[in-house]
Amino acid sequence: MTCWDVISDYGLRSLGFGERLLPRDDFTICKQVVLIGSGMIWNVYFGTVALLAGFFLAVGTAVAKASANPLIRKPAEWFIFVFRGSPLFIQFFFAYFAFVSLKGAVPALGGLTAAWLGAVIVLFLNTAAYSAEIFYGALMSIPKGDIEAADAYGMTGWKRFRRITFPTMMRLAWPSYTNEAIFLFHATTLVFFSGFPSRGQMGDALYYANYFADKTFNPFVPYPILACYFIILTLIVIGIFGLVNARLNRHLPQQNRGKLRLRLNLIR
Repeated sequence: MTCWDVISDYGLRSLGFGERLLPRDDFTICKQVVLIGSGMIWNVYFGTVALLAGFFLAVGTAVAKASANPLIRKPAEWFIFVFRGSPLFIQFFFAYFAFVSLKGAVPALGGLTAAWLGAVIVLFLNTAAYSAEIFYGALMSIPKGDIEAADAYGMTGWKRFRRITFPTMMRLAWPSYTNEAIFLFHATTLVFFSGFPSRGQMGDALYYANYFADKTFNPFVPYPILACYFIILTLIVIGIFGLVNARLNRHLPQQNRGKLRLRLNLIR
């Protein structure tokens, strides 16, 4: 079997297309690269959906935390505290059993117990809490002169937020938010250890890496392949977020433009 045959048979296996049975022998580098890459489709899905949805919740939560009204501020503060104060893996654990209970009461909610939906919800809430704290810090760091200038021009309410507050908050928060996005994609590997089952052939990258490590008794091939995929994914995220960062800072002199700096989170 050539490498092209392997790509044809296993390239989209994680989506349910191609060979249903995993290789039983002849675990070539090509098979490992293709299958682990196939599983990366789900890691990219988990991270992308959670990041896009979490961004809007994070902005709303950050604004709510900055509110003077305690009825708005306190729920935002507790939401951030709970999801930042507990480990992500424990959140997966409790969410799964909560969704199983909901499924028993309302069978129509059965999709919540599957990885494609349930795990995404947990990642979405987790990244929203961390991102909200980042955006809140940026919101509090907006120079008062910018707000006073907006007031002088008669900008109030939504118009001031849209034209002054939001762009400045994004510009200040974006480097830190980039690191949060990188960590979120790395955190998608925890879905493999969570209670959320994958349907059919829908295994993520760590599922296939673990399979090859068990079959070959050699973890020093599949896991470095997995690491290389995530390094490539990290570079893509840095590139995309770098373009956005340049867009946010396009009005500043070249020497005053903030640059993205990668800061690895060893413990969360």
